[in-house]
Parts: sequence; C-alpha cells; structure tokens
Amino acid sequence: MFKYFSKYSALLLTFFLLGFVSCKSQNKHPDFSRIDSLINSSIEDKAFPGAVVLISKNDKIIYEKGFGHLTYNDTSTIVTKNTIYDLASLTKVIATTTATMLCYDKKLFSLDDLVSKYIPEFGNNGKEDITIKNLLLHNSGLPAFIRFYKTNTDAKEVLDKIYSCKLSHKTGTETVYSDLGMIVMGKIIEKAAGKSLNDFCKENIFIPLGMTSTYFNPPDSLKYKIAPTEVDDYWRHRLIWGEVHDETASLLNGVAGHAGLFSTAEDISKLINVLLNKGIFERKQFIEPETIKLFTIKYSDLSTRALGWDTKSEENSTAGDLFSMSSFGHTGFTGTSVWVDPSRNLYVIFLTNRVYPTRENHKISEIRPELHNLIIELTD
Repeated sequence: MFKYFSKYSALLLTFFLLGFVSCKSQNKHPDFSRIDSLINSSIEDKAFPGAVVLISKNDKIIYEKGFGHLTYNDTSTIVTKNTIYDLASLTKVIATTTATMLCYDKKLFSLDDLVSKYIPEFGNNGKEDITIKNLLLHNSGLPAFIRFYKTNTDAKEVLDKIYSCKLSHKTGTETVYSDLGMIVMGKIIEKAAGKSLNDFCKENIFIPLGMTSTYFNPPDSLKYKIAPTEVDDYWRHRLIWGEVHDETASLLNGVAGHAGLFSTAEDISKLINVLLNKGIFERKQFIEPETIKLFTIKYSDLSTRALGWDTKSEENSTAGDLFSMSSFGHTGFTGTSVWVDPSRNLYVIFLTNRVYPTRENHKISEIRPELHNLIIELTD
C-alpha cells in the first residue's frame, strides 16, 4: 500500500513541478530595455526628437512607450503614448484602404470597375482602362507624384491636373508607388458612398472603433498633443504643426486619399486588431475575413504590393529581416510605420516626427529594420 502511495505522491510532485515550470515560463516577460536603449540612443543621435513604440502579440499590447520630446528642445512637451502624429502615407492604409474594404463589402463598387465609371473626366490621355485595382496596386501608370504646390493654388486645380494628366507608363506594366492613384481612390470612395472621405471614415471607421484621437484636420485645441513636423522654408515658410505636412494634401484642404490623417499608436492598434481578428470587432463582423485576406496578401510576383497595403520584401525591408514573408505594412514620409506579422499574431506601430526640423534627416532608415529585428528576437 505504501509503495503505491509513494508512486502516486511522486507522480503528483512531478505534475506540480511541471506546472510550476510552465507557469514560470508563461509569466516570463521579454527584457524590453534593449528597445529603450535603441530609441533613446536614436534620439541622442538626432534621428528624431521623439517616438512612440507599440508592440502587440497574441491580442495583447505587451509594450507601449513614449520617448523624447516634441522637438529637440528639452523644455518642449514630453512624448507620451497619447501624442498625436501626422501619419503621412499611413493615411493610405489606415483611412483609404480600410474605407475601400468597407465599400467593397457593401458592394458599392467592384475592384475591376473602371475609374472613369465614377470620375468620367479621368478617362483620357491613356487612362481609359485604369481600374480601381490598378490604383490600389500602384500599377495604374500614373506618375508617382507632381509638385502641385509649385503651379497650383487650390483643390480644383490639383484634381483637374490629375484627371487630365498623361501616364508615365502603360497601365499594368510597371509598379510605381503613386500618391496620385490614392488621391483618385479617395475621390472614388466619395462618389460611391455619397459623402466626403472625412465623413465616411469618421462614421464607418474612427467612431465605431473608438479611434477618438484620429482626425483629418485636427482641432487647434489638440495642438499641444501633436508632434510638429517640418520647418517649411520653401512654400508655407513656417513651422508645420497641427496641419498636414504633405503639400498636396494641404492644397486638398487637409483631406486626401494619400495623406492628411493624424492619430496615436493606440488608435491605430484598434484597427490593426480588427484586421488580425478576421474582421471581428465587439462580436460583430466589421470587415469580411475574405476581404482582409484579399487586401493584405501579395498580389503577384511582379511586386511586393497588396491592395493598398505593402508586403515584406526579401531584402531591405523596413520591417527588417525576421518578420515573416506573410507580413504586411506601410510607412509614412514623416517617420511613421505599421508592420503586421499574422503568422506570429504580432504587430508593431512606430511613430516619429523624423522630418523635424527638416526632411533631409534620413537616419530612421537604419533604425526601423533594427527595431523590428530586435522585437522579433525579444518576443519569439
């Protein structure tokens, strides 16, 4: 009897020890001090005045921290997780691409619809065959950008110039990342939905998801929370602070498909959670799972582009070397980025104002991949 009891006790002790080790390993937290060191040393090196880094894994934010100040002046406001940044081209994915997904789900348009169906004046000078899909894949043949601020003075002139412009190459033959294509995409959303891009995004994305610090044209009352961008010495001749940095978006009254959005890391995370959670938000289907998959996987071997989103390249990715090839993301000119690795249920939001005081500062290009590599090393 004692022999059986001893065996039983030994078995219980083994299970207890295994459970203890398991719990201990589950409660082990990564040493994020290396991230702190990287960002703080980058600020000292004047790569950017301040930054916010947010990391989420397995549906939980495991790291969220602000660094530095709004400017290089140590008496300026300290950056916190609530600091609002000009997202620049993250507008293309957070606002325009998400709005496109919702319109697609509502069957307001098809991806194969011609752009000229919604904007008849666009269908000229070789642009007759451009589809919505071409705009999202950046293979429409439209020029990458035009410095409208040098020749145009208002939104109508900018749009007229885009609608009448000639192609830089034949539609579908090359992938050229184009601000013009996403500006046009924003206008298609407006035509299809019957309201401004700003109103559509507020009513269908920002308010439903509780993105309460996300704006086109943020109110002046929030300026104290907003990171300034560039000291503009070439067009507006003032510090750009609380108004959109992108010149074309400024001419388009601060609301455009390619730029203009301001937000916080935490607000952006609310949308990314939905994308990783198969489109479900508060037990409701916010975006169809098939739509998310369609828009976030590489479309073809001709480029890294997905629909609106970009995907990880084999080499020289801003997501570094260790994110999986199924990852999708985007960057913004002002020093912002989002990278999502569905295979790890992981995403990283990295917001800075690296263009302060000048856009000629490109030091972030080395820091971004290093940060993302470090995050994978710490969390895998």
